Amino acid sequence: MAATKRIPVSEGVWAEISELKYPGQTFDDLLSSMAEQEKKRRFIEDMDRIEANGDFVELDFDVSDTD
Repeated sequence: MAATKRIPVSEGVWAEISELKYPGQTFDDLLSSMAEQEKKRRFIEDMDRIEANGDFVELDFDVSDTD
């Protein structure tokens, strides 16, 4: 069984997070979903930054048709 951890938050944050929960959804499920969304958002942000600031070169290679 996983250990239970307590995360202190203000009443305002608690209320905002509570409003995001679906009926029957646990805080664990909600926070897990929020963490995954944040990881994806950061990944896209990093890719956008790399695309905007990166120096890219064209690769020249042959790809055989497998159809």
